[in-house]
Amino acid sequence: MYQSIIIALLISNTLFAIEIDPPKRQPPIVFTKAEYINTTTSRIPFKVIDQLIVVEVELLNKEGNFIIDTGSETLILNSTHFKPTRKHKQEGKLKSGVHNDIENVKEKYLKALSINNLTLEQLNADVIDLSHIEKIKKIEVLGIIGYSILKDFEVFIDMHLNQITLTRIDKNGKPLSKKIYAETIHDSIDFKLKKHTIILDALIENHKVKFGLDTGAEYNQLNKNIDSKILDYFYPNKELKLTGASGRKIKVMAGKLFRVKLNDSIYFGPMKTVLTNLRKMNTAFSTNLDGILGFEFFAQKRTIINYKKQKLYFIKFPIITH
Repeated sequence: MYQSIIIALLISNTLFAIEIDPPKRQPPIVFTKAEYINTTTSRIPFKVIDQLIVVEVELLNKEGNFIIDTGSETLILNSTHFKPTRKHKQEGKLKSGVHNDIENVKEKYLKALSINNLTLEQLNADVIDLSHIEKIKKIEVLGIIGYSILKDFEVFIDMHLNQITLTRIDKNGKPLSKKIYAETIHDSIDFKLKKHTIILDALIENHKVKFGLDTGAEYNQLNKNIDSKILDYFYPNKELKLTGASGRKIKVMAGKLFRVKLNDSIYFGPMKTVLTNLRKMNTAFSTNLDGILGFEFFAQKRTIINYKKQKLYFIKFPIITH
């Protein structure tokens, strides 16, 4: 499922997918600018392109951009650059996006994906035409890194330093390295995991809401069918034409959402938000979300995601003095 897309859909030798025999051959996927921290931790710089988190990857002799997208269930390869594995080719496969269905999804088999000396075996990547993203963003996109890869790591998304830190965790979510972060964690909150979707209990003013958390959402999304009392805190200012996962365009009202908080100590300033229909996503995941928190969330909170513990941790932004 690819609920992260709004305008577009939305591990140097440390993180790579291996489709090789014999093992001495160059691994086919490499995060070219990753920094080795220890045997279980890597730090990867990223670029922000139109509010999407983009890392540089070398994959099967191609070098280019991958989008980091917690809202994507799988590793996705762009069919413009990669062909599906013949054995796993599936005609007519259908998956759901936020606004409409994604047709003709095929698969590619990857024997293993390794981070340093750690290996995740027998991976499948969905192969989808992402050419519309390339056209809109004016960049080459090789693919998308989603939940199926990220779930076995503690993921620190740092918008202050524009870098992601990945550290391997055990089955209980405990990091295998003791010293990972130079900064101190100052707050945390639990979340629920519905399939691959992070679900947060939140408040808009004093009204209870449920939000999905998605690094690939360029703007926050608010369900247009939400209670009118909550809509009082959404201030629209313009209409946008957005492109969904299938490349189809829809018109939405954009503005700013005020008074969002997770608890009395974790709160947010006004966030860019679009008003949209989340019915298809809620049906696909058997959820009842009131909205999606995306790039705007991470821009305000340096966030660590631990899927096994189902917990978010927060690190303060530094205080800038002049």
